[in-house]
Amino acid sequence: MALLAPADAGAAGPAEAAVRYGWGEPLPVSDEFGYAGVPDPARWALPRGEEGCWEGHAGNGRRCAANSAVADGILTLTGEEDGDTGWLRQRHETRYGRWEVRSRSRNTGAEGGLYHPLHLIWPTEGNRLENGEYDWVEYADPDAQCLTAFLHYPRSPTDERERSDLCPVDMTRWHTFAFEWTARGLVGYVDGVEWFRYSGGADDERGDIQAMPSGHLTIQLDNFTGAGGLRPAVFEVDWVRVYE
Repeated sequence: MALLAPADAGAAGPAEAAVRYGWGEPLPVSDEFGYAGVPDPARWALPRGEEGCWEGHAGNGRRCAANSAVADGILTLTGEEDGDTGWLRQRHETRYGRWEVRSRSRNTGAEGGLYHPLHLIWPTEGNRLENGEYDWVEYADPDAQCLTAFLHYPRSPTDERERSDLCPVDMTRWHTFAFEWTARGLVGYVDGVEWFRYSGGADDERGDIQAMPSGHLTIQLDNFTGAGGLRPAVFEVDWVRVYE
């Protein structure tokens, strides 16, 4: 694995990676959330099952369709005290691509277990130990002041991964988070500035880090705690843009 130092970290420029690096026009699957109600079913899949919910992360609480809604140009995922929370995945599945999301989060309650906001690329086939997982935005408190990325290697039964941390970043304020996945590697950006770059790394225990067969964007406000006793929170998304 090669961790390549950003060539232009800290340089002034546009606050969007797509603008700064000329990624072109967003694909039609992108969403500006210029409507109200249920997230566009042509673009997004929501939890199904009894009461429109299914089991939450590692069996903690529930992911429920009703906890993801659009109003006033914003998609909001709501995490409740009882462990019900928001989750949705983009219907667009691909090998390689570029994604940029403008988002923020905050706690709306005073106490309880903390929700975990994430933007990630989840493998199409669902077996992340075989196919990898790219958690390119993850943090353990909606009021966090730091950002973490966990990039999980494909073909790694021991779940080998790379971690990058960026501080300070006030996650309660609007930022743009971008992820670039190509045959050359994985690159992450915050407000148009590169903050991680990984490539290769195959050995007897894992494949190259960029070798996921296929995946899709997922937005989660994850419950790591259980059913009940959580601190209510929201994860807000202004827009999602996808590029070739």
